[in-house]
Amino acid sequence: MSKKIFLVDDSATMLMSLSKTLKISGFEVETASDGSAALERLQSGFKPDLIITDINMPKLDGLGLIRETRRLLRFTPILALTTESQQHKRDEAKRNGATGWLVKPVGGNDLLQVIRQVLPGA
Repeated sequence: MSKKIFLVDDSATMLMSLSKTLKISGFEVETASDGSAALERLQSGFKPDLIITDINMPKLDGLGLIRETRRLLRFTPILALTTESQQHKRDEAKRNGATGWLVKPVGGNDLLQVIRQVLPGA
């Protein structure tokens, strides 16, 4: 059974690029264009195997999404994918429940390597 990855990013180009890479690698992919839409989907009972979220988004940013997601899904790995590289932002993401951090732009091989580290059996 293929693993379900939930991609959350306000950039349609980023969603398309990451989705393509992940689908080619055998993952099921669902997307949301902001944190608010993603949270609604998770609250409806959707349980992905991994969440990859941008940090800087309208409506509900990635840090807020991570924090709220941890109330629903305590053990689901969450990767923050962002242009931010400051250590204090990484620390804040970790405090809110992020499993890992990727800086954009991220290559397909690097993305898949991190996914395999945080998602057993991927």
